[in-house]
Amino acid sequence: MTQGLALNAEMILVLCLVLLTLVLFSFEWLRADLVALLMLVVIGIANLVPAEHLFTGFAGNAVIAIMATMILGAGLDRTGVLGFAASFILDLSKGDEKRLILVLCAVTGLVSAVMQNPAVAALFLPVASRISSRTGLPLFRLLLPMAGCIILGGTLTMVGNSPQILLNDLIGSINKNLPSGADTLEPVHMFAVTPIGLALLLFGLGYYYWFWERVGPKRDEDARQNVTPRATESYFEQTYRIEGETFEFEVLAESNLVGKSIAEIESLASTPLILAIKTGDDARFAPYADQIVQAGTLLGVLGPRDDLLEWADIQSLKELPGQPNFAPMFNPSRAGIAEAVVPPNSRYIGQKVGELRLRKRYGIAVLALNRGDKVWREDLRGRTIRQGDTLVFHGAWRDLANAADDRDFVVVTDYPKEQERTHRVPQALAFFGLAMALALVSDLPLPIALLTGAMGMLLTGVLSMDEAYHAINWRTIFLMASLIPLGWAVDSSGAAAFVAQEVLAVLGDVPIWALELALAILTTLFALVMSQVGAAIVMVPMAVNFALAANGDPTEFALIATLAASNNFMTTSNPVFALIAGPASYSRRELWRAGLPMMAGYIVIIIVMVNLVF
Repeated sequence: MTQGLALNAEMILVLCLVLLTLVLFSFEWLRADLVALLMLVVIGIANLVPAEHLFTGFAGNAVIAIMATMILGAGLDRTGVLGFAASFILDLSKGDEKRLILVLCAVTGLVSAVMQNPAVAALFLPVASRISSRTGLPLFRLLLPMAGCIILGGTLTMVGNSPQILLNDLIGSINKNLPSGADTLEPVHMFAVTPIGLALLLFGLGYYYWFWERVGPKRDEDARQNVTPRATESYFEQTYRIEGETFEFEVLAESNLVGKSIAEIESLASTPLILAIKTGDDARFAPYADQIVQAGTLLGVLGPRDDLLEWADIQSLKELPGQPNFAPMFNPSRAGIAEAVVPPNSRYIGQKVGELRLRKRYGIAVLALNRGDKVWREDLRGRTIRQGDTLVFHGAWRDLANAADDRDFVVVTDYPKEQERTHRVPQALAFFGLAMALALVSDLPLPIALLTGAMGMLLTGVLSMDEAYHAINWRTIFLMASLIPLGWAVDSSGAAAFVAQEVLAVLGDVPIWALELALAILTTLFALVMSQVGAAIVMVPMAVNFALAANGDPTEFALIATLAASNNFMTTSNPVFALIAGPASYSRRELWRAGLPMMAGYIVIIIVMVNLVF
């Protein structure tokens, strides 16, 4: 590295863009993928990266590998492979809470080694819900340890999370800008990080097994809850005040409701939850907001018995005992109430509930919205949806499954799914195993190995092509591909070398391990306020320049920065925690209390293990 490097206009511009990216990610004034696209355009206009290389991130090995991993994970999900996980975990745990948490964490940690972390969290949320309902153990006792071990398990291979998939692409670009005489960095193969990941996962399992009672949430609900399948209504009653029984009423000709729309009726005081409607031979869940009620219309409603009967008397409605029209529709095997969390990549974020038109699009109704310790049941149509919100739906399970296929929400409640292709399990497992074997023992590039398995699933009917498109999280793809040029600009402009030079000048003559510790802490701070992808893209070039300036090993420094980019166990900028924070209603204090010790141990382990292994 050149000594005495002077700060120039190009470096200043690049460092300002890094700072602006950090601020925009922190305050969430714009969507993360929009921020990344904005940086891409600015870098192109400023010519910080040559035009012919500006968009190569979209065709980079990292992006293709992530897409293939998403398709492989969707294949396992569609065949119901992970549907057996709840019974397996319960059988191994033998009813003991500590053993149950240990087994759940171990299984999810190992699965996350070969699947994207957010996908594993989404797949295992219903599994945890089923375990909670069978054992009476509250969800908040299960989800945080599960999420922590999903993140730790992602470090077992180079495909477990986005920063590790990105590393080899970043190394390729860094090699082009190395000073003369410096040795080029070798790519990191698929399982090179496995010893490090194994040490991290074992640390997490031990932490949650021995210390979870001390650092976990302290709530009145610590006593086992009665949330068995037959008592699901009691859970929704306690959490959302959704209580009572379902009744069927006929609207008489003299009723005040005749001629009013469903939206107008729902705005009236004391109106219960209207779950279904029948006009003539047309019966459906989630009546449209603009549907007009006529004489003879049948309404299926939910509420306390006395309140419903009083409401029916005031509005001139006739009770139809036994629900002759709606009883088959309300059968728990066909329909019910379910919770769903809004993930970071959802298109619903920033929209009002009424703008989603879920009743017309899917036939499901939103009954409540939960955000932290706030629950809204009234005036829902005007509520703006945010990342991590929990929505309470009612509708047919088939309609809920169709809506969930768009991946704008992740259903937490375990419910019957008709679409699982269990007869394709052998093909799914065979091609998944083939992809992993090719990545391990062949000389094929990682994206080709993973795409081989994905193509096998497509050709054998495990997934359709349309389902493969749905499986890809395009927001993640755009975020990564658009930010990659920022990393190139940080390196090629000399900004990374200048920062490394100035940091070393301030620190003076310090041991290599102290510099690695500073690098890990700085990367962790970046990861807390921006995406782990952004933290890796910015910090890996910095790490290599730190190593060159201090005569350290660039590969070790790059790996420490890559692994530290995933060291976020406290904030919802980590997509895994964004998924589990809402359903378990974790407060910031609870996340910080459990996350700080984990993050400190994580930093120590990666520094020790990287130096031992590499």
